[in-house]
Amino acid sequence: MSQDLLRHTVATLAYRAGKALRGAPPEFAEYRADSTGRTPVQILAHMGDLFDWALSIANGQQKWHDSEPLPWDREVLRFFTALQAFDARLASGEPVQAPAGSLFQGPVADAINHVGQLAMLRRMAGCPVGGENYFVAEIAVGRVGLEQAAPKVVF
Repeated sequence: MSQDLLRHTVATLAYRAGKALRGAPPEFAEYRADSTGRTPVQILAHMGDLFDWALSIANGQQKWHDSEPLPWDREVLRFFTALQAFDARLASGEPVQAPAGSLFQGPVADAINHVGQLAMLRRMAGCPVGGENYFVAEIAVGRVGLEQAAPKVVF
């Protein structure tokens, strides 16, 4: 996997995560599908941890930390800040200390899975996210913050 494709994947993740997170009502953060599952804010904290970990791997100093969830808005900001730091590291031109494929199969793919969980939990909590044709979505390498392009084709 090329680093360019990895950066496009990170931008795609940002687009989809932004969609799953924007407009969530405050009570969504603590929604529980059952007694054993994580709440959305716990999932989001884990996603932030994944990109802190990804950055540490890219820098050759792999380090994992389980963060206590912050309030929802702060956790959303933390996630996108971690995503931006990781993308900036990939864009820096400095050698990454791990294969792009390994970064994809570890933290990036895990986060993609969690975005799907958040979207599913939104529907279960009664505040669903609408569908769209992601094939024509305006996803741009380097645009990895909360602010994303509007959907082009909504279902």
